[in-house]
Amino acid sequence: MCGRYTLFTDTDSREIMRIIQEVSRRHPEREVKTGEIFPTNAAPVLLRQGAHIQADVFGWGFPKFGGSAGVIINARSETAQDKPMFRNSLLFRRCVVPSTGFYEWSQDRAHQKYLFTRPGDSALYMAGLYNVFDGQPRYVILTRAANSWMRDIHHRMPVILPPDQLESWCSAPVEQAAKLLQCAPELARQAV
Repeated sequence: MCGRYTLFTDTDSREIMRIIQEVSRRHPEREVKTGEIFPTNAAPVLLRQGAHIQADVFGWGFPKFGGSAGVIINARSETAQDKPMFRNSLLFRRCVVPSTGFYEWSQDRAHQKYLFTRPGDSALYMAGLYNVFDGQPRYVILTRAANSWMRDIHHRMPVILPPDQLESWCSAPVEQAAKLLQCAPELARQAV
């Protein structure tokens, strides 16, 4: 779960536009993916850099151990502190993954694709962790058990952060930040 998400640059999403413009200004040599974001795409993240939260562009997915093909794109929030791959990132390298929504597919025969968004809000912020592999910064999205708006489609969902808690997620002591992992706001969904 969370295998794809959206980063649309509609004029309705001024905050997302600001983030993309900041990344483009800071990294004019890097193409920032917008639209439907797939694993391994380079996309914006927000993280503490010095005294401020700033936008940067990282690749989505940690490489698998032992040179296996593919990437790990999600980390279970309940066990991240116990897993060597995620422990230090949870303690010292937390980030926010800005989006306009995320996709999930029903688990029935129809395998219907749904877009989940925050009602009345054009931006949806997901909790993430990052690390550097072979000189390349990479991120994963933290997941949790699905809430009542999601449960009938899938048993997992991204950890969604309230907009006023982004800085706390990135910089608060891990015990304090861990309280945000339980956040499960109301979601809207539409079949696509």
